Amino acid sequence: MKVYTITVNPSLDYVVSLDLLHLGEVNRAQEAKLFAGGKGINVSQVLTQLDVDNCALGFIGGSTGQELLQQLNQKKIKSDFTTIIEKTRINVKVKANQETELNASGPKISMQEQHTFKTKLTQLTPDDIVVMSGSLAKGLPDDFYFQLIDLVNEQGSQFVLDTSGQSLLDCLAKKPLMVKPNHHELADIFNTTLTTQAEIIAHGQKLQKMGAQNVIVSMAGEGAYLITEDAVYYAKPLAGEVINSVGAGDSMVAGFVGTYSQTQDTVAAFKMGVACGSATAFTEDIATEPQINQQLKRVEIIEI
Repeated sequence: MKVYTITVNPSLDYVVSLDLLHLGEVNRAQEAKLFAGGKGINVSQVLTQLDVDNCALGFIGGSTGQELLQQLNQKKIKSDFTTIIEKTRINVKVKANQETELNASGPKISMQEQHTFKTKLTQLTPDDIVVMSGSLAKGLPDDFYFQLIDLVNEQGSQFVLDTSGQSLLDCLAKKPLMVKPNHHELADIFNTTLTTQAEIIAHGQKLQKMGAQNVIVSMAGEGAYLITEDAVYYAKPLAGEVINSVGAGDSMVAGFVGTYSQTQDTVAAFKMGVACGSATAFTEDIATEPQINQQLKRVEIIEI
């Protein structure tokens, strides 16, 4: 079983660090680093740490695309990107007394480039899982992910679309392997307020009955629920200082999908998802295998 991640609008992240940012003046950076950015790429990075067979797909172009590819190669992340004419975007992140981000909109993807990309999905097998996440690039139709879901389903493969709101509701009929709203997003979906455990579980079960095979409801510092067709499980929150919330959700997806691809055990997958999400939350970058294993020992799952 192999996992494919899709990042249609990846970025080369230029991270600049300094003590204090003075607007309107020349500032001297203390440190500057380049990283391959994108939600699907984050998933692939964690999957690679977990030694799960995976391949990162998406669109890259120009010298920035080649640098992104070099970043992935350095981390031993397998990829099969579709080459495009326009350049991969650069996002600038300034870490100073406050954190500031400047995100570019990204390249425009032509119809031919879209077609070339889609042909890669015809090679999927029923044993494969495809994870789709992140913003759409220019030129891609609003329903692009749903076009891909249909192609994935035609091959008999499983899929995860890491999204929220109406897009999450729209994908349920296609029976995703897993959806992962937080408790605020879950409340917004049903236009209500959720204050008790029973209310959160009941509304998570609605998503499961609407088509999701598994529903994970994350509640930040209050743990998470896994809702399956047969049972409900709760993961107690792990104590630790939250340093990086950005990639924690991607890491949770990777942990769940990666372990499920190897074991088909949803509870073990949930446990690894919680460990990966927490490990990334407690570090400045995407978590490494030792950091994940450290948190895995601490995860407690109970059946409700």
